[in-house]
Amino acid sequence: MSLNKKSVDDFNAKGKRVLVRCDFNVPLKNGEITDETRIVAALPTINKLLNDGAKVILCSHLGKVKEGPNEKESLAPVAVRLAEKLGKPVNFVADYSVTGEAATAAVTAMKDGDVVLLQNTRFRGEEETKPNKAGEKFAEELAELADDYVCDAFGSAHRAHASVAVVTKYIKAKGGNCAVGYLMQKEINFLGNAVENPVRPFVAILGGAKVADKLNVINNLLEKCDTLIIGGGMAFTFLKAQGYEIGNSLVDDEKLDYCKEMMDKAKALGKNLLLPIDTGVAAGFPNPIDAPIDVTYVDSDKIPADMEGLDIGPKTRELFANAAKAAKTVVWNGPMGVFENPVLAKGTIAVAQALAEAEATTIIGGGDSAAACNQLGFADKMSHISTGGGASLEFLEGKGLPGVDAADNQ
Repeated sequence: MSLNKKSVDDFNAKGKRVLVRCDFNVPLKNGEITDETRIVAALPTINKLLNDGAKVILCSHLGKVKEGPNEKESLAPVAVRLAEKLGKPVNFVADYSVTGEAATAAVTAMKDGDVVLLQNTRFRGEEETKPNKAGEKFAEELAELADDYVCDAFGSAHRAHASVAVVTKYIKAKGGNCAVGYLMQKEINFLGNAVENPVRPFVAILGGAKVADKLNVINNLLEKCDTLIIGGGMAFTFLKAQGYEIGNSLVDDEKLDYCKEMMDKAKALGKNLLLPIDTGVAAGFPNPIDAPIDVTYVDSDKIPADMEGLDIGPKTRELFANAAKAAKTVVWNGPMGVFENPVLAKGTIAVAQALAEAEATTIIGGGDSAAACNQLGFADKMSHISTGGGASLEFLEGKGLPGVDAADNQ
């Protein structure tokens, strides 16, 4: 996996039409944007190109678009907010075909320093087809609008979609640049280098519900890190694989042999594999999720048969925190328990606190752990919080990401 990619700093876009794939997949409520983080994250790349004197054409998906093109998933609200942030007009092309006559006319009329935002790319069914078949015609039409292409949508970089990866083929065919934006470059620098060239000791912390979601991540990280910490719901499958009673805790019985293999692999490689030594248990899952709940702490090998493990205990919090504080590089993906509940958030808070205090490069791999850091107030204490859950997991697996691989190498 090559990490040395051409960036927006490696070419001058003056007078050029530059297609920028952003991640404007923002949450909407009654047509209003409730979190503008992804819009703000795109500004440095857009402003760099505008300062160059480029004609900037933006595209993005929004939502899952399961019922066909519709106004609820239109990018119109993004255009309004983006114009406010940039302090200049953003010409929004509302056409559901995305690259039709209206888009062509809007781009033709552009002057240097103008901004056009195309409609939701997923309004074209060809955007999301299977890898290697991703809307060739749609990708070609997107490329016809531009001279150069910049991918700044890390949250979509693991998908071989028309506007993420396939479009580069047609830009390259006419001699255009295919580069990554500042946001993508930051993700590559932090996540890519953390796994491929970490400053040691390198500690990886994995949580979340299911072992199945992180099979390849566990396998890959065991070869790269010095210590692997496993908490959250996925820890109970490891505990059961050791022969422990886990009560009504979440378990993946089909992955018991895999967990044994991973524990054997850690031993053979001389790596530390840390599992919970005590557990917060309750009579059942809180309903609703933030409801008051009675929690008892027991040793992890003594979980009562009628109880469910929902968080790591105080001894485990100290064990995990000490390991994190001794590190020089920490990657964390997945909470330690049901962090949405104040009583069951203690394990996740303890890990976040340890990372905040560590003299290390601390990287949060998107998804629920990013949400936890934001929700619990630790976001500004981390070196980097990834903008892509699925993409960051695939990076941690050691997989190439189509959106990264498609960019020109330096």
